[in-house]
Amino acid sequence: MKILRVISSMHPRKGGPCQGIRNAIPYFKKLGISNDVVCMDDENSDYNIKDDFTIYKVGTGKTSYQYQPKLLKWLEDHILEYDFICVHGLWQYHNLAVHTVIKTLNNKNQNVPKVIIMPHGMLDPYFQKARERKWKALRNEMVWSFIEKKCINHANAIFYTCKEEMRLAATTFKNYRPKKVFNVGYGIQLPPEKNVDFNAAFYKTCPAVENKKYVLFLSRIHHKKGVDLLINAYNEICRENSDLPDLVIAGPIDSDYAQEMIKLASVNQKIHFSGMLKGDAKWAAFYNCEAYVLPSHQENFGIAIVEAMGCKKPVLITKNVNIWSEILKGEGGWIVDLEEKNGLKSALAEIVNESHENLSAKGRKAFETYQNHFDIETCANKFIQTLKSI
Repeated sequence: MKILRVISSMHPRKGGPCQGIRNAIPYFKKLGISNDVVCMDDENSDYNIKDDFTIYKVGTGKTSYQYQPKLLKWLEDHILEYDFICVHGLWQYHNLAVHTVIKTLNNKNQNVPKVIIMPHGMLDPYFQKARERKWKALRNEMVWSFIEKKCINHANAIFYTCKEEMRLAATTFKNYRPKKVFNVGYGIQLPPEKNVDFNAAFYKTCPAVENKKYVLFLSRIHHKKGVDLLINAYNEICRENSDLPDLVIAGPIDSDYAQEMIKLASVNQKIHFSGMLKGDAKWAAFYNCEAYVLPSHQENFGIAIVEAMGCKKPVLITKNVNIWSEILKGEGGWIVDLEEKNGLKSALAEIVNESHENLSAKGRKAFETYQNHFDIETCANKFIQTLKSI
């Protein structure tokens, strides 16, 4: 079996979907399944990651829609070499390009590969309802009406990463009529074992917390992630009790929003911005923290959440994270409703005032939840079996 994954970008800064591909492909390889990727990154772009699979880069697209005719030409030349096409993400040209080529080949009575679309949370109603996304929501309505609706409804199947994503996707747009939908799950590789040799890389970027307890936020520093809510809640708690674990905020700091958050946190010397963490530094940040926190307004899966659980750390997330019910049932963390006044502050206060022993016990339950729901080998097998059933 040969799979082509089509995605707008494989740059690590783009977050979850490209990381999910990198997590999954090694396990597909073990099962004898070949995977290639085609994306609209610059042909000379360097991700500073050594990928052991083929990535075809056709060049950066134009506008936020990422229109790139070279992708269409590449697909016309190569799409018949594959058994399945898996499109990752919506709202950019790569989805239409696949749909166009498949439609053309069908009209010529060609035997075409089957097309799977993974929205990765991009059909979540949050994106149409959030006040700050008014114009983007209008754009999405137009793109849905003219393009994405056809792509979704003509694909052989839509694969979702969890039950909540699949449920919410059916509520967002009119005329959503996919042929088949499946919850195939989503997993990550088991993190490397804890190693003191990792620490140097982390403490080089965040020396202020060496030999200190801290709570960790690790994600993009973006309004959607609730960073401002976290900083404000933590500041309130510190005003009531200053003898608390520090707060490390890890993520790229070159955006205007990140600079706003640095300014917001500047009144509190216990808050530290480490910048983006990768490799040893990232794993050291996870293993040395007391708990992981992501108070997101919307999160489909949250790879970093599951990575923290794989490191046996309890997690604090919101009901806007689509895997919240699995974590709640497994008792591996705290689930916050952002509609509740002081809900985030109360949960965060519970973490920072909890004993290390009790946090470790909750972390072990988080790890059990990871094993039961988010193990990559189990999810890879389910993905393949679902493909074969289509």
